[in-house]
Amino acid sequence: MGWPGPSSLTKTDTYCQSMRTDTMTELTSALNTPSPYAALPPVPSFTLISEDLTDGGRMPATHVAGEGNLSPQLSWSGAPADTKGYAITCFDPDAPTGSGWWHWFVLGLGADTISVPRGELPAGAYCLRTDGGHNHYDGAAPPPGHGTHRYIFAVHALDQADLGVSADAAPAVGGFNLTFHTLARAVLTVGYSR
Repeated sequence: MGWPGPSSLTKTDTYCQSMRTDTMTELTSALNTPSPYAALPPVPSFTLISEDLTDGGRMPATHVAGEGNLSPQLSWSGAPADTKGYAITCFDPDAPTGSGWWHWFVLGLGADTISVPRGELPAGAYCLRTDGGHNHYDGAAPPPGHGTHRYIFAVHALDQADLGVSADAAPAVGGFNLTFHTLARAVLTVGYSR
């Protein structure tokens, strides 16, 4: 049987032809997309927790675009002793783009940083341009009726403090540099749908 074509499908049917369960958090996602880190060289993990987010839970309105739109509080521990700096990212692999959606990309966090407060960054830290074109956190904003999107928050322990990536760089440039300088990565995933 061939593809029935868009005229016989509802918007939800079209978007949700396949569902995927993220084995890390058991969140059912809108598209059959893996974690962006599944295709990268494996690195050790460490602990990432949040006062605002629960791994495998639903993203609170405080961190959703059009509502609070505040970056969440994050704390981490157990990174390698030779860590020289950190990066924080938030990525939605379920965005209907073919390339996901970067919601947050923070560089310039020193090796002594062990947390970031809600809605703030420490001195010296800066945000790369998100896929929304902003140099700040962009909260969850999945298309209505598209099912649950996963928002993968990651803290990357780096082997150097400065990756040499400017704030106007695309997230793909930041991600490319992270791949070659990540010693370990801690991940926390939440879901959101509307």
